[in-house]
Parts: sequence; structure tokens; C-alpha cells
Amino acid sequence: MSLPVRDFYRSMADRVGQTLAERDLGNKILIQVGSATCEHAAGSQAVAEEFLRHIRASGRKDVVIHRTGCTGRCSREPIVGIQVPGQIPVKYERVNRDLVHRIFTEHVQGGVAVMKHVLDHSTEVLPEREFLFCEGSRCQGPGPGLRDRFMAMLEARGIEPHRVHVAAASCFGGCSLSGGSPATYVLARPEKVLYRVASEEDLTALLDLHVLEGRVVERLRVQEEPIALEFLERYGDVAFFNRQSRIALRNAGVVDPDSLDEYIGFDGFKALSEVLARRDPDWVISELTKARLRGRGGGGFLTGTKWTLARKQADTTRFIICNGDEGDPGAFMDRSMLESDPFNIVEGMIIGGYAIGAQKGFFYIRAEYPLAIKRIQHAIDTCRANGLLGQDIMGSGFGFDLEIRLGAGAFVCGEETALIRSIEGERGQPKVRPPYPTDRGLWGHPTCINNVETFANVSAILRYSGDWYARIGTEKSGGTKVFALAGKVKHTGLVEVPLGTTLSRVVNDIGGGVSGGKQLKAIQTGGPAGGFIPASMQDMEVDFEPLQKAGSIMGSGGMIVLSEDDCMVDIAKFYMAFSQEESCGKCTPCREGTTRILEILERITQGKGVVEDLDKLHRLSRLCQRTSLCGLGRAAPNPVLSSLKHFREEFLAHIVDKHCPAKKCVALIRYEINAEKCIGCTICDRNCPVECITGNRKEAHVIDQAACIKCGNCFDVCKFAAIDRV
Repeated sequence: MSLPVRDFYRSMADRVGQTLAERDLGNKILIQVGSATCEHAAGSQAVAEEFLRHIRASGRKDVVIHRTGCTGRCSREPIVGIQVPGQIPVKYERVNRDLVHRIFTEHVQGGVAVMKHVLDHSTEVLPEREFLFCEGSRCQGPGPGLRDRFMAMLEARGIEPHRVHVAAASCFGGCSLSGGSPATYVLARPEKVLYRVASEEDLTALLDLHVLEGRVVERLRVQEEPIALEFLERYGDVAFFNRQSRIALRNAGVVDPDSLDEYIGFDGFKALSEVLARRDPDWVISELTKARLRGRGGGGFLTGTKWTLARKQADTTRFIICNGDEGDPGAFMDRSMLESDPFNIVEGMIIGGYAIGAQKGFFYIRAEYPLAIKRIQHAIDTCRANGLLGQDIMGSGFGFDLEIRLGAGAFVCGEETALIRSIEGERGQPKVRPPYPTDRGLWGHPTCINNVETFANVSAILRYSGDWYARIGTEKSGGTKVFALAGKVKHTGLVEVPLGTTLSRVVNDIGGGVSGGKQLKAIQTGGPAGGFIPASMQDMEVDFEPLQKAGSIMGSGGMIVLSEDDCMVDIAKFYMAFSQEESCGKCTPCREGTTRILEILERITQGKGVVEDLDKLHRLSRLCQRTSLCGLGRAAPNPVLSSLKHFREEFLAHIVDKHCPAKKCVALIRYEINAEKCIGCTICDRNCPVECITGNRKEAHVIDQAACIKCGNCFDVCKFAAIDRV
């Protein structure tokens, strides 16, 4: 006899299936427009409105707008996808109102893609078919060899590359699917068929039947769907996307964030139904323990262990909290997940609440994220109205509810004890631990706190098993990690890769390398409390322990790329200024230590430093590390210590030579006019805000060094390279 929970889910899934079938989107042309804070800022709302006007004017009933969350390709937004039935999806970058007209008339109505504006495409035509070979770094399959052999077979048969494109992809997440001997998974587009190939005989079958005759090779077809299949089907032709392994971000850019039906259509709440049907919280924790899921907020504490500690408490009034107080400069992973896949985070929270025996959960989201707040609240209300939250979830008898609490933007409230005090209505300041929140947290009761990305992985682990998730990561850390890739890199945005992936692969293969043809100088991970990894160590694997050993941290997932034009002293000063400003002031080592460290760094960048300052920096930083009350204070000196360790010569150049090698420290820069190159055009004089440049027209000009404020305007506007920055 079926359990009520499974009946509930089956009924809900059947209803959703019927609703989605009636929409018949598979036989319509979909115009996919991103809807998230970053997309809106780039103009996606105006783009969507323009497409709607074109659809109405055309009278077409087979063309619809499909709203999704953010894909994570920030530097190319707004991104618009065009999905024509039977054809490979096409993505356009930096779409504006004028481009909307061309896309609609030439592509949607005319059937010819506007290739000049296709995302990351250099070819003149789109391929008819594409085969993506899974080559995850953790897989043992013969991926690269089979891919090369297949390409050779296509060439031998005279099949042009513009007809069939073959590419490598990262992990599909298909490790748990049917199989036995080592094999490679291959995704065929646009048919959206997943094959499992292991030999040249299999490749021949793909060529003869699928490529030449257009028929599916049923004996090689995989019936189960890996977790990233839908995402790769839509974005697999773009290297920035197909070299990632999407688990936490699997629905970002795929589902409508406000549609419960679409989320359920991709097996949403299936994991929750299995959890409630089993009636075994220990099984949930066991799977998370097998998965080796570590806290993605930066601490890296094993989630299964944390949930076990809370569940074992004698106090049966328990709480679970989702930490969405993302405060790192340049980090936007949590915001994107809350905005793009809110139902997934809610599902993870409900499962967590059931596992630890909590009756109430809280989302703690900073108030600067209005769209994330709106979508999470909508998801909570929708789930409550559909029996997925409340007193009797899915007919299981389990009661659990969620509530949003807003943060005022204090960086220290990302620390769990400060966050708890904030929810309680107190000033957000850390407490001495122990006791830990799992013993005595919110209002004195056992409390589990995990960040957004941690909860985003929970439903996937329980759907595909903890063993599956563990295989994707490293020996100590299972799964993937999302990074906000920014700085001096060609392709900025959200990147999700298996833990253990090298920094070089993230920066060079996915990010496209350093922008402007410059040399890589360092990679900074972990936000303002992270350290600098020099270019010489870029082959280091990304994991909690290796980063810590190198003087950095994982943090919530910021990854800033620095080039030869960046001054390490100035960057260290920038991060220390942030930490000093955000210090809550409760403990002396952090309050005073960060202030004194910042003062020394400011002296050095102004050319007033002495060699003895380096020893003071080191001693103050170590003192702050060892004696600060909370983890934020203890990590604040990481940028200083790592830059001293790896870039000491730059500090000495500022102190001894009074010279900034990167020419970034304003006090150490001097602008001079080269009399031989200056033609007296006066453009520098006209753009000088303090009128310190003199000279007659058609004669060489001179800069009054005493009056110069070193703004650099003259250097920027000179068309004849007559001004030297020395």
C-alpha cells in the first residue's frame, strides 16, 4: 500500500505534467530572457517588453517569452536564448532594443541566426548537430581518446565541422547512471539524447545511425537523466558553461524562478517526498555524511556532522537558519541562487528542518537584495498554499514553516553567532564559543546555520545519493563549489566546478585567461579575508585545506584575478580598509589591530614607510589572527600576510625605492611631459582640474609638480603619448 506522502507527490507531479503538456512549449519557439538583479541592471526587462511587442505585432501564437533566472555570464548580459524546435538553442549576448528587432525578424521569423551577436561564436553558421563528450576530471572513462577518435572518423567520412560540432564538457553528473565498465557519456544536441559509449564500435554506430541517418541509437541510449542534462542542452555549445559541473546552479537559467510547476517538472520536491516517506531523519544525515558535503559559507564544517550535533540535543525546540547575508565584495553566488532557483533552497531548508527535528526555519537575507527577498517570499507563500509548508507537509504529519528576517548590511552578521543576535533583535556582534549554536543558539535553543549554497545541494544529494556526490569532489570534500569569478579576467561570472579543480582551469579554461593580454599575477580567494595565491601556484587544487595551507581560505566563493597592473600593497590595503570598516568593535585585537595595520599600509603606499614596518605588519597580523574573538577577525590579516609572503619585493620597492612597480599608488606617481613628443595641442591643459599645466599653443607644455594632484587626466586624454607616468 502506497504511503500518503508518495500519493501526494504523485498527484502533484501528475497535475504539473498535465499543465506543462497543455502549454506545449516543446513545439513552440521560446525566447528565453534572463530575470535577475544583474540582468535587470543590464536592461533585460526592456528587452523582454520589446520582444513582446514584436510577438503581438506579428500575430504569432507559436512564439512565447520564457523568463528564467541568471545564467551567471555577467559580462555579456542581457543574454537572450532562442529555442526553435529541432534546432540547437542559440544564445545572444548584450541584447538591446535594436538587436531585438534583428533577432526577431531574421532568426525567429526568417530562420537565420544573427551570427555576429551569438554568444562566444566565431563561425559563420551554426552546426546542425553537436556531440558533447563528458570529460570530468574525476571520471575514469576514456573520454578524450574517444572524442579524438570520433572527430577523426567524421573527417574521414568527409563530414564538415560546420555540420557536426564535437566538444569536450566537464562532469555531467552521470556517475550514478547505468553502466559497468569504464565509459563516456555523450550528449547529442539538438535531439537531447544521452549516450553511453565505451568503444570504437559504439562510435561507429553513432556516426552511421545518428549522424548520417538521423536515428537514435537505442542500445547506447541512457534512460536516466543526469542532473545537468537540461542545462547542458541549452548552454552546452558555450565553453564558459560546458566546462562547468552544475549541481547547485543546475536550474539557474533553466526554470522560471516564480513557477512551482516548472520546478516540479524538473523533479522538484521529489527528494523531500522520499525523505518524508522514509520517515527516517538518520538516513538523511547519513547521505549527507557520505556525500562529504562541507559548509559552503567558508568554514568547511561537515554538514552531516553539524546536523547530527543539533539532532542529538535534549532540547526538542530547534531552529534551522539559511545564511543569505552575503557581504564579500564581488561575491554574488547566494543572491543568484536565491533569485534564480528559490524553490530549491526552500526544499533544502525543509529537508534540513526534518533531519534535525526543527519546527521553524529562518532565511536571513540582507535587505540590499530586494529581488531575492521577493522571490523567496513568493516561494514560501506558494509552498504553504500547496501543502509543502505548514502543519502537515505532504500529508506526512511533519510540521515546519519558514520566515524571512532582513539584515542591515553588517558584514559581521555573516558570522553565525552575530547573525543569531541580529535575528533576536540584538546588536550583531559575535559571542564567545563554546557553546556552539548547535548546543545553544537562537533564543537559547539548538540551531543549525548553513549558507544558501549548502542548502542548494541537499535535494540533489538525496535524489542521486551521497556516494554519487562524493565521487565528484575530492577525498575530503564532496561535490562542487560555486565561485564568483571577477577581476582582470576575460569572462567574469558565476562558475561551478568540482572541488579539486585547479585554479588555472577556472581562470584560463573557463574564464578565458587574463584580459588585455596581461600576465597573471595572483588569484585572490575567500573575499576580503582571503589571501593571494601567486601565479606560480595556479596549478594548485581548489579545496579547503590546500587554500588554507597557501595562506588563503575558501570563503563563500569570491575569486578575484589580478594582473601585472595590480599593486599588491594597494590591494592588501583595500581589503584591510574593508575589514577595519566592518569590524564590530567588540574585541580589541580586531578593532585596534586592523586599524593599526591599515595605518602602516597607508604609510607605505604614500612613500612614508620604513623597513621596520614589515616586521610590525607581520607581528600585528599574527596577533590579530591568534586573539580575535570571531573567525572574521582572525581571517582579516590574510591578505596582508599572504602578500608579505609572496610579494615582499613590492613592499620593499615602495619603502626603499619609493616606487610602485604597478604604478597604482598615487603618492608615488609623477606625471611628466616629454618635450620631444608634445605638440602643444593644449588638451592636457584644458582637462587639468587644478590648472597646473602651462605652455603656449604649439609649444611643449610643463607640469607644475608642486600643484599636481596626480589625478591622471592629462595622461588619459593625451593623444600623442607625450605624457609619461613615472
